[in-house]
Amino acid sequence: MSRLDGRGPAQMRDVELQPDSFRRNDVLVKYGATQVLCYASIEDRVPPWLVGSGSAWLTAEYQMLPTASEPRQRRERLQLSGRTQEIQRLIGRSLRTAVNLQGLGQLTFHIDCDVIVADGGTRTASITGAMVALANLIDDHSERFRRFPDILTHLVAAVSVGVVNGTAVCDLNYVEDRDAEVDANVVGLSSGGYAEIQATNEDGAYDRAQLNAMLDLADTALADLHGRQRGAIRRSDWL
Repeated sequence: MSRLDGRGPAQMRDVELQPDSFRRNDVLVKYGATQVLCYASIEDRVPPWLVGSGSAWLTAEYQMLPTASEPRQRRERLQLSGRTQEIQRLIGRSLRTAVNLQGLGQLTFHIDCDVIVADGGTRTASITGAMVALANLIDDHSERFRRFPDILTHLVAAVSVGVVNGTAVCDLNYVEDRDAEVDANVVGLSSGGYAEIQATNEDGAYDRAQLNAMLDLADTALADLHGRQRGAIRRSDWL
């Protein structure tokens, strides 16, 4: 199968993870033309339902700049779209699998992901970049967390896969995502296994063989992404 940008079915777009691009503990992540700025920070409080529990929390926010795609989109000010809320929850769920929150006390890790350019895969790029920002933030606060050497258990990365014109392909750009018979987002752990798999057929159903083919592509891509994450984390011996 010949893809529009000349890639093979298993080939990801060019991926870059640039930590501290604008300020410390941010990461500019690029999946091809898609660019997302991820930032991690700490607030010394937790949501009301966690007060007194001893558990920390991690939450995520995701937004697309109005000019991230064409035509220009309106800013989401008073009410977030269902899509934005769903992506925020996905990022939060994914990153929470990587952190031992129990016993950390009253603090919240905030993850902010702002899409600068959108050409498919914004949620998967956000997860991959945010993981690096979170790890670097925790390393910056190593004295605070010295009693918690196992605060991070693994790395989390994500990639999109799908079936386009009958062929399983990896890392869909916007046109491929728009036209795919099946599209999926796979969130994988560096320790093995998955945090989440979202796979949808746009018209009908997909079979086990197609799902297996997509997961095989995702597994190879995730291993590469985890390696890139390790290269972007300041503490090179971590995870």
